[in-house]
Amino acid sequence: MTVAYIWFDLGYTLVYLEREAAYREFLLEQGIERSLQAIEKAYHQTDKLFMRQYKGALGKDTDTFYPWYIGILNYSLNVHFDLVRQCRRLREIEAQQKSGWRAFPETLEVLGTLKEQSYGIGLISNWDLTARSVLEENGLLPFFDQIIISSEVGAVKPDEVIFQKALKLAGVSAGQSLYVGDNYYDDVIGSQRVGMESCLINRFGKLGIEEIGSVPTLSSIKELPQLLGASS
Repeated sequence: MTVAYIWFDLGYTLVYLEREAAYREFLLEQGIERSLQAIEKAYHQTDKLFMRQYKGALGKDTDTFYPWYIGILNYSLNVHFDLVRQCRRLREIEAQQKSGWRAFPETLEVLGTLKEQSYGIGLISNWDLTARSVLEENGLLPFFDQIIISSEVGAVKPDEVIFQKALKLAGVSAGQSLYVGDNYYDDVIGSQRVGMESCLINRFGKLGIEEIGSVPTLSSIKELPQLLGASS
């Protein structure tokens, strides 16, 4: 793999929400105990089910899918609640905890390493107009040579248009590019349509992506420099 430019997804590739802590607090209020690891896995599997079965839903406004999502999450943890009340309470807990998007512990280090190794670094993300604020709040803006956000360019992954716009702005070819994301159907399929190499972030091995065949899979971007070194 000869790569000059690395493109990243944003959510759950570079940044995450501490949503599990809020959900666990809600369960404890109901007198129900579930481990944080069990809740993390349930969120992971719910994410992957949505990516596979309800393509594009997670990229829409949260109000269009949140109760539906939480209902599936509840089912996977074998709990059942009034969804209207539960969703309202979860929002309250999240506000109290001030839980916004945060960079994974490895994100700054890996982006810094890639910069030092003279890779071009870009972002292609399905996100609303808050994307640049998320990047700025987490100290990520300086690492990116190009930033392409669906809400700004009027195209969404996996549409080829958003990838083509990114390549044109960066002045690189698809053959020089690697795309890194956590959604096989948006990230891998979309980037491969234009001829990019790709790899998939999946934090629990093959859990939730059992149907997916041969694509390089990493537990986090922390493994990316090693992958690039082994492929050069």
